[in-house]
Amino acid sequence: MMNVTIKYRTWLAGLFLSSMLSTGVATASELSAEVWKDPNCGCCNDWIAHIEEAGFQVQAFNTGNNGIRARLGIAQKLGSCHTAKIDGYAIEGHVPAADIKRLLEEKPEAIGLAVPGMPIGSPGMDGPAYGDRKDPYDVLLIHVDGSTSVYQDYR
Repeated sequence: MMNVTIKYRTWLAGLFLSSMLSTGVATASELSAEVWKDPNCGCCNDWIAHIEEAGFQVQAFNTGNNGIRARLGIAQKLGSCHTAKIDGYAIEGHVPAADIKRLLEEKPEAIGLAVPGMPIGSPGMDGPAYGDRKDPYDVLLIHVDGSTSVYQDYR
């Protein structure tokens, strides 16, 4: 009887695990990002550290980001100093990790997210060098047609 109970519990555990994987529940090890940036940009490295702290595994390419930005369909006016590709979405600039995780959870039909420019107080543009200064900024959702809407407001 005990052997049957152990087999049943093992079967249930396997069933639970496979259902979690098939429903798209991601584990921390599955969160990966490719980031294109300038090799000398300190704020890009700080943003990478921010998303790594949030559980993303990062592969960085020190080749600049203009080419990848264009290939991913991000308009130049939305540009910043680094571009990432995460789970099929383009992430432009200093987007907070929480907003990226929300995007991955909601899975909207979109190109991705952008924080144009380099607003002080955004991840990677914060820390002792900037003091207590925090500029207001928006995280924009880039729709498939290239238009944008405010995804998160940081005011």
